Amino acid sequence: MVDVLGAVADGFEPVREAFVRNFEERGELGAAVTVYRDGRKVVDLWAGAADADDDGTGAAWTEDTAQVVRSATKGVASACLLLLHQRGQLDLDAPVGTYWPEFKTAGKERVTVRDALAHRAGVPALDTPLTPEQATDGVSGPRALAAQAPFWVPGSDHGYHAMTYSWLIGELVLRASGGRSIGRYVAEEIARPLGLDLWVGLPAGQEARVGRIAAIRAPEAPPAAGLRARPKRSVSEAYDDPRSLTRQAFGAIDPLPDENDPAYRAAELAASAGIATARSLARFYAALVGGLEDGGPRLFAPATLTSARTAESEGPDRVLVVNTRFGLGYMLHGPSSPFLSPGSFGHPGRGGSLGFADPDAGIGFGYVTNGMQKNVTADPRAQALVRAVRECLR
Repeated sequence: MVDVLGAVADGFEPVREAFVRNFEERGELGAAVTVYRDGRKVVDLWAGAADADDDGTGAAWTEDTAQVVRSATKGVASACLLLLHQRGQLDLDAPVGTYWPEFKTAGKERVTVRDALAHRAGVPALDTPLTPEQATDGVSGPRALAAQAPFWVPGSDHGYHAMTYSWLIGELVLRASGGRSIGRYVAEEIARPLGLDLWVGLPAGQEARVGRIAAIRAPEAPPAAGLRARPKRSVSEAYDDPRSLTRQAFGAIDPLPDENDPAYRAAELAASAGIATARSLARFYAALVGGLEDGGPRLFAPATLTSARTAESEGPDRVLVVNTRFGLGYMLHGPSSPFLSPGSFGHPGRGGSLGFADPDAGIGFGYVTNGMQKNVTADPRAQALVRAVRECLR
């Protein structure tokens, strides 16, 4: 039986039970989950192996173990642009080219910042993929994206910008903030004020804290609530088609980087390379929607919070092929991304990790794992934990 460490507040025992079952029934290797409610930490659990190989051996996960959270990074990166807007430094309805003149080429002149956040910019892929070295050099990505012609008329439709979101959002933060990189902005405006172990670009000296990713297999999850029929084509099937936009979008970096490589972890890739503890991911989302019990600041003003979770894009996704819903940078509750309730917003990471907030219930949620499963949104382990939180709130 797995040795689960940490604590839960009275009434949140079902979350611990679900966390244990993830190890016993769903192939979990090493993981942590934290939940805040109304600014107070009510769940804080960790277990398993941090430096995991496929057999689950390795150093034990500790309360300070951090993990690459893949696309859950997008939720943190999006907050940077929304904070710049909140402070009057960025107009959401201005063209991206207002801040990044080189972007105004090949039919992208009218792409707005709002389009960029809502995955409507039309540039989810690159005609010529970047190597991992190019993708992480801070120059080649923005240059390639600026030159790229859109795959559809920008603003007319939406499709998940799986990899190109790194350069789209990162370059906007750099230009609008007066020269601060996305990693520096996260550190100075989010992580430091809140006391978070959360980085976009892992600093030297922190590498030993980060768990090693391993691929795992797990039983197939049942369809998410509300998904009445299997889609005509799954994300995995579309990804396996080398001609699909899905494959092109996820293959904008080719070959895919080794996420255990220190060079990749140090890269400031706003779409995929963020590193965090579950505790910090949950605290970040709790701070978006309210003040923290220990005096930590609230990040989003009410108007910003409304913007973040108001649907800008919904329906068939040109990249993920299923129906998706996005606010400004955040996935919204729906069949393909089930969170706690219709008012929830957040972002999963491909393979497992999940962070979200539910303002109506006062919830900030963070789950990180090093056992990467073959999924993009509704990971069965994360969903089991979300269902348990929902049960506790009834």
